Amino acid sequence: MKKKSFIYSDLSRKQLEKLKEFYIQKKVGSMSHEELKEYVIEIISHQINDTIGKEEEMEAWREISDFFGEQFETVVLEIQTKYIDDKNVLETEIYSQKQRIDLLERNNLHQEKKDMWDD
Repeated sequence: MKKKSFIYSDLSRKQLEKLKEFYIQKKVGSMSHEELKEYVIEIISHQINDTIGKEEEMEAWREISDFFGEQFETVVLEIQTKYIDDKNVLETEIYSQKQRIDLLERNNLHQEKKDMWDD
């Protein structure tokens, strides 16, 4: 007798939600302290380092600021002093403007392409 193969659409929204919760509990429960630590580092690293755009960068900035609290300004000043020779200073407004211009140019290129079936 062949074992039935399930797919996510076989479950109701509530059933799928409960399956996910059960999986999370079992997965975390089965991980060692070292595995948990490595996993958390991977998740936080992705969340903070792989930001895209100004909004996500600002969200990461707020999270970092909240974490360091009153010492945040001191931490930023120390990093600025330590890496003062770094000429790769991010000028947010210029960077954002360049991103918008690039996006507009790409969108215009896509709009200029015509479908061969359109007359």
